[in-house]
Amino acid sequence: MYLMIDDDILTLEEVAKYLRVSERTVYDCAQKGEIPAGKIRTAWRFKKSEIDKWVNEKLTANKLNPQINQLQADAFLSLHRILFLNHTSKNDTLLTLAENLAAAPQVKNRQELTTEILKREELMSTAIGCGIAIPHVRLSSVTDLVVSVGISRTNIIDFHPLDEEPVRLVFMIAAAHNQHAYYLQTLSWFSTRLKNRELRESLLQTKTEQEVYDLLVK
Repeated sequence: MYLMIDDDILTLEEVAKYLRVSERTVYDCAQKGEIPAGKIRTAWRFKKSEIDKWVNEKLTANKLNPQINQLQADAFLSLHRILFLNHTSKNDTLLTLAENLAAAPQVKNRQELTTEILKREELMSTAIGCGIAIPHVRLSSVTDLVVSVGISRTNIIDFHPLDEEPVRLVFMIAAAHNQHAYYLQTLSWFSTRLKNRELRESLLQTKTEQEVYDLLVK
């Protein structure tokens, strides 16, 4: 006689593939208790039904969690962190924005920021479609979340977004390692705001840093 198991039991690798994230992300979430999981000896295991419920809650978080809409963009945006770009390559774009972001007082290690931004991009493109990319990292050498904005006058042709639309708007985010929730809220804030086609088109038409800033913080 044996016990019937109603739920499929997934490994860490299977959950990462199912959620389309890195295995490290799933491991970190499990370690912090942010995702439903349990250990069998030293191995993490997950119930698929609980993962599905957790995902549904996360996907509706914008409606259920008003904090996302209450983020104050002027807390992480500044005129000094807004650039107009003329690069056609992803690498040149990332290097220019990383250099700008590293000049912020919140960033204590310029080389680490640049290295980790490029490493993150090698793992998976941060282009999210609609001509937007959001490269992002969390580092112990960053003391508080900060953003650098790039408005490109030319198409950046090698971000390889799923919709194949060349990237023109780049938002680089660096956060402290202990700012996980704030970091996710900021990513969500940008992706939600930038679904607005009128806003994207307006950003591309801007001529000054002040115009960009006003559009994003209003």
